[in-house]
Amino acid sequence: MNLMQTHMPATAAGVALDTIAYAIGRSALGNILVARSPIGVCAILIGSDAKALEQDFANRFPDRVLREDETGLRDDLAAIARFIEMPGAGLDLPLDMRHGTPFQQRVWEVLRTIPCGATITYTALARRLGMPDGARAVATACAANAIALGIPCHRVLRADGSLSGYRWGIERKRALLDGEAAI
Repeated sequence: MNLMQTHMPATAAGVALDTIAYAIGRSALGNILVARSPIGVCAILIGSDAKALEQDFANRFPDRVLREDETGLRDDLAAIARFIEMPGAGLDLPLDMRHGTPFQQRVWEVLRTIPCGATITYTALARRLGMPDGARAVATACAANAIALGIPCHRVLRADGSLSGYRWGIERKRALLDGEAAI
């Protein structure tokens, strides 16, 4: 039995508050962990080490039952891998964005309106949210995003148009943007 199968949630009167299914697959960017709640995909994590992804996932959802379900999430993993290889195909998955603050959720909703192949600066994104001095807060909300690709924070650049930090690695951000620019 692995770490995720033994992870127990906070309970109310002995009843689990929520269960999240997850699976790990491979893609051109490395390992991908996808997780789905009853509402939709609540995490897409990218990394080189599967165990580190599982630990990151467990840390993000400490009050949930985490259950491995490779069969049930096979289609989600395939859709994500296909999007990485062919971004023009799009990534149409139902998302569960409840696991962020109201401000983070606002930022993530705006990020979802940025079309594939387009980019925006942190400053322009902050202005779009009515916060002309909020670039740093927007960057922090992007860094808190647990749904890589589904919430395309990789499309946000510095004010000078250069790449800046990306939770999943700057090389992955560059590869995603290069792939999207080619469509």
